[in-house]
Amino acid sequence: AFSDGEVYMEKYLSPVRHIEVQLLCDEFGEIVVLGERDCSMQLNKQKVIEETPSPVISEETREKMFDAAKRAAKAAGYTNAGTVEFLLDRDGNFYFMEMNTRLQVEHAVTEEVSGVDIVKWQIRISSKMPLSFTDGDIKLCGHSIECRINAHSAGNVEFFHAPSATRVHFDTALIQGERVSSLYDSMLGKLVVYARDRDEAIRKMEASLAEVVIQGIDTNIDDLHTILLGDAFVTGEYDTSYLEKNFSKNK
Repeated sequence: AFSDGEVYMEKYLSPVRHIEVQLLCDEFGEIVVLGERDCSMQLNKQKVIEETPSPVISEETREKMFDAAKRAAKAAGYTNAGTVEFLLDRDGNFYFMEMNTRLQVEHAVTEEVSGVDIVKWQIRISSKMPLSFTDGDIKLCGHSIECRINAHSAGNVEFFHAPSATRVHFDTALIQGERVSSLYDSMLGKLVVYARDRDEAIRKMEASLAEVVIQGIDTNIDDLHTILLGDAFVTGEYDTSYLEKNFSKNK
């Protein structure tokens, strides 16, 4: 297809964690890191739960990962919001996977712990405004988790209720009476919580999931309950293959 017979080989890594680093890069050479997200809870190569900070990486690895992400963006002369993604092996070694040159679905958890409105700054950067802060100004605090609420069937939404509490929000366009089609992406919304620490964030997410009511179609809400309360997630000892091995019925 490209009139080039060369083969590019990548090292096979298993098991791995999927860790991504959020950046803001302006037109004036300023690059700011807004922490990392752990996106290792995946099914069918799609992220299901994201959290920040990652429960498994050390401060030493975190700093090296942040530095590598900044150097990659600088080498590319990148401007905008962007995410540098890595695979992390069981020995703490990390490997570059790709860079997402856009705002990502899970940006909300980073906004929660950093206090930075990434959407606002993406617009400002595109208007050639300089960042008004540096790495030293960013104080990452607390823990945030996002669950993707997905449809498992098509049909009409007969009843819909979203949770409402402090530092809990449900990003969605879903409304009662709407028809959910099988022709589009299955994600119905993103449930995001913030708390002082990871244990409290897990409890808060569990309570918030219990408040989500979507009647008329099947969803993954029950599966999310099971995942959150399972030993793998509670201990943080999970990898990208966990859901494939334990929730394959939903493939």
